[in-house]
Amino acid sequence: MTRYFGTDGIRGVANADLDCELAFAFGRTVVEKLGTCFVVGRDTRRSGHMLEAALVAGITSAGGDALIAGIVPTPAVAWLVRTLGASGGIVISASHNAPEYNGLKLFDAEGFKPGAELLEAVEARLTDLLDPQAAQDKPHGAPLTGASLGRAFSIADAAVRYSDYAVSTITGRVSDLEGITVALDCCHGAAAVTTPQAITSLKGRVVSINADFNGDDINVACGSTNLEPLANLVVKSKASLGIAHDGDADRVIAVDETGAVVDGDVIEAIIARDLKERGILAGNTVVTTVMANLGFAQAMEQLGIEVVETDVGDAHVLAAMRTGGFVLGGEQSGHIIYLEHNTTGDGLVVALQLLAIMKESGRSLSELAKVMTARPQKSVSVRRHGDLDAAETARIKDAPELARLTAEAQAELEAHGGGKVLLRPSGTEPLIRVTVWADTEDLANQLAQRLAQEVARLFGEGNHG
Repeated sequence: MTRYFGTDGIRGVANADLDCELAFAFGRTVVEKLGTCFVVGRDTRRSGHMLEAALVAGITSAGGDALIAGIVPTPAVAWLVRTLGASGGIVISASHNAPEYNGLKLFDAEGFKPGAELLEAVEARLTDLLDPQAAQDKPHGAPLTGASLGRAFSIADAAVRYSDYAVSTITGRVSDLEGITVALDCCHGAAAVTTPQAITSLKGRVVSINADFNGDDINVACGSTNLEPLANLVVKSKASLGIAHDGDADRVIAVDETGAVVDGDVIEAIIARDLKERGILAGNTVVTTVMANLGFAQAMEQLGIEVVETDVGDAHVLAAMRTGGFVLGGEQSGHIIYLEHNTTGDGLVVALQLLAIMKESGRSLSELAKVMTARPQKSVSVRRHGDLDAAETARIKDAPELARLTAEAQAELEAHGGGKVLLRPSGTEPLIRVTVWADTEDLANQLAQRLAQEVARLFGEGNHG
C-alpha cells in the first residue's frame, strides 16, 4: 500500500508530491472516517490557496461541511475544533520546511493528532481513491448530488478568537506585560496574524521582523531555525527578550536580552520549575525526547522532577503525556505541549507562559535560563539516498550499520567523560540526523563530523554541516 503519512501528516513539494488530487481525496476520506464538519486552516504559503480549494472541494463533495479559518497557526485549528464541536481539523502547512513544500496535518474531534489505527484507515482509503488498480477493485460509488452535498463557511475572526484565548491563559496570573519589550520574528508565517496582537493587547511592546508575507518567503532565512536576525534585533532594540516561531507557529524558540539562544529544552525546564513551585506539575513529571540535551535531565534531577524520554516527534511526546496523565512535554526544537491549555504544540501559548513567568518573578530571561546548563552538542544533517516514505525511513532507522556506528561512538564517549550519540533519519526531510553530546565542544564536533562521513558513505549524498 502507498504510504502517504510521515511523522507529522502528509508532506511534500506542493503540486508535485502533494497535488490537488491528493488533497481532494484527503477531504473525501476524512469525512468518511471522522465525521461531517472540519475546521480548515493554512499558513502563508502560495500553494495554500490551491490546496485549500481542493481540500474543501473534497470535504463538501463527500457531504461534509468545511469551516474555513484562513491563515491561522496550527494550534489555533486544534483549539477551534474543540471550541466549535467539529469532527476534526486540517491544517495546510509544512511547518518549518521551505516555501515550495506544503502538507496536511489532521486533528481529531478532541483536537489531538490521530493515533496509528485511524491513520492506517485513512491511508487505506486514500489508496482506494488514488491507486488505479485499487479504484477498479473497489468502485467509489455514486457521487452525492443536490442537498446531500456539504457546504463551506468562513470563520472571519478565527485568528482573533485564538489570540484572545491564548491571552486568557495568563491573565489570571498577570494583569499585563507592561514594561516588557519583545523582539519578535514571525517567520513570514501564520504567527504574523496572532502573536503581535496577543502581546500588544497585554500592553507589551513589540519590535518585529518578518511579520509580513507574500507566499514565497515563509521560513526563508528567518524564524526558529535561523535565529541570528532575531538575536541582532534583541541587542539593537534593547529588548527584554526575543521570540521566534516557525511557519505554522506551533514552535517557539527564545533569545535572552544578551542575544543568547534559549531553546525548547531550556523553555521547558523554566516552565517545569515554575509548575513545580506552584504545586501543579502533574505527576511531578515532564516528557521529553531522546534529542533533549543531557543538561535537561540533570536539571530536572536537581529539581526533583521525573523525566520520561520518548522517541523524536510530538506524537510520541503526546502519547506519553496522555498515558501518564502528565501536563508538560516538549522538544529541543521548541515544539512544547502544555495540555492544560492546548492539545498540541502551541508557540503562542508557550511564549505567553514564559512572559508571565518573567513578569511575575521580575527576573530576566538570562536569569531564568540558568535553571539548566547545556552540555556540548553538535548536530550534522546528511542528505540520504532513497525515497522519503515511512517504509524507507523505518528501514534506515533499523539498519544494523547505524546500530554499529552508534555503539562504537558511545563507547568512545564513555572513555572520554561520557555523553550520548543519536543517529536517526528525519521523517519529514530526506536527511539523516547525526547528533553528539560530549564532555567538550571539540569532542562533540570531531565525533559528529566523523560519524556524518560514515553515514554519508553508507546511506547518503553528503552533509549540510
